[in-house]
Amino acid sequence: MASVAVGDASEAPIPHRAGETESRLRGLRLVHVHPGGGGLSEDDLTTLFLQRLDALVAVEAFGEATSPQLGPAHLALVAPPTSEVEDWLIDPPTAVATLERTDLAARVRGLEEEMTRAAHARDVTRSSAQRAVLIGLDLHEGAEASARLNELAELVRSAGAEVVHAELQSRGRTDPKTLVGRGKLRELVSVAYHEDADLLVFDRELSPAQAREIEAATKLTVLDRTQVILDIFAQNARGREAQVQVELAQLHYQLPRLAGRGTALSRLGGGIGTRGPGETKLEVDRRRIRERIGSLEADVDRISARRARTRKNRTRSETPVIALVGYTNAGKSTLFNALAKSDALERNALFATLRPTSREGWLPALGRWGGKVVYTDTVGFIRDLPDELVDAFRATLEELDDADILLHVVDGAAAGAPDRVAAVDRILDRLELTPPRRVVVNKGDAADRRTRHDLERRYEAITVSATTGDGIDRLKADLARAIEGDDHVPLPDDPAEAWGVVRPDA
Repeated sequence: MASVAVGDASEAPIPHRAGETESRLRGLRLVHVHPGGGGLSEDDLTTLFLQRLDALVAVEAFGEATSPQLGPAHLALVAPPTSEVEDWLIDPPTAVATLERTDLAARVRGLEEEMTRAAHARDVTRSSAQRAVLIGLDLHEGAEASARLNELAELVRSAGAEVVHAELQSRGRTDPKTLVGRGKLRELVSVAYHEDADLLVFDRELSPAQAREIEAATKLTVLDRTQVILDIFAQNARGREAQVQVELAQLHYQLPRLAGRGTALSRLGGGIGTRGPGETKLEVDRRRIRERIGSLEADVDRISARRARTRKNRTRSETPVIALVGYTNAGKSTLFNALAKSDALERNALFATLRPTSREGWLPALGRWGGKVVYTDTVGFIRDLPDELVDAFRATLEELDDADILLHVVDGAAAGAPDRVAAVDRILDRLELTPPRRVVVNKGDAADRRTRHDLERRYEAITVSATTGDGIDRLKADLARAIEGDDHVPLPDDPAEAWGVVRPDA
């Protein structure tokens, strides 16, 4: 028995069919008329592709509406995923009577068999990781836009997904509905289909309305940069303190995005964007979410008060505090371990450190007999760090204001280091932190010589390698001098180059 749904040009209802899967077509055929003639339009083919229809037929019609004359019919089917050229198969125009005699069911069965074989082949060869298509937006930003897209790829990999395609689109301005325009969305859906991708990830933050519009147009899971960052934080939140602040950030982000997201919000534990301490809170109503936010903010206040007491005790002991700050994955934890002879977590991943860690260390050049200091390793920053995360981690970052020195760690081997320095400085300025800042260029063993010297001159920095230990003694001597200022008396065996910038010919 066949069911028929009838609609007009403005709306043609496409019913849901039980048992639908991504590896099969939907068991639906769309037949419509093109008054005045014309073949298959782009909208026709997009509907065929996105809705996974068995077939789409457009019949040309001429004359009066009361007695139309039928012209040729145009037939299109979805191409199998193995096709590297087209997303659809289009037959030559034919008469309606000829089309009626075509064994369309046999062609659809053959197509579905090929789709099933392709799905089985993908299941054997692909990993369990989600597959992501990335889209960046270049609003006449040049290298900065490319850097953002590369960073997004690094973020997505750190979140546990595989990047199968990344594309940068140049536009004069953003599209208010879809950010990149419907034409570009059609291209991305095609790429996702052929790459067997699960995710469509944007390098800009999407408004709630944009996210809903893009999901409706692409039928893909849509994420923006902020959601990926929140997911990484959720995966790395180990202690109660970090979990509270991550959950608070997640809920602040999700609250304005509740309306119209019933289907998306039911994907509990479904991959990037759905993990973390707050994931089960996404389906509760606004009232309960606000109540939860209030409870978490009270927890953050208690964390802030406890840290304030700790800082007060530390200040009373008059032990100098050196806080390591910098861009994420700059090697802060490795340098922290080298300075404090500690064993803090070291990982070549973004946001590996969330909970600040403090350890005592020793500066031989501090005072006549040397002296103790406290080193603090902090969360890494990133350009355009989401407001929700800055606000949630404010209690943690407040203790930076009581440091004697903010040691800004820069990855000398990373491209675009000055842009990363500026991004960190903007966040520190936003937090209104007052301690003096000093720059140290890390990963000197992997950095280009000219780049290293340029950074040293620009920021009056010292270059070290936290991995090999090169430059660590010189850095310690410089920190001792910075703490004691004019009262500092260098030790007789201090290296001559301990004070000031390393010369380019050194």
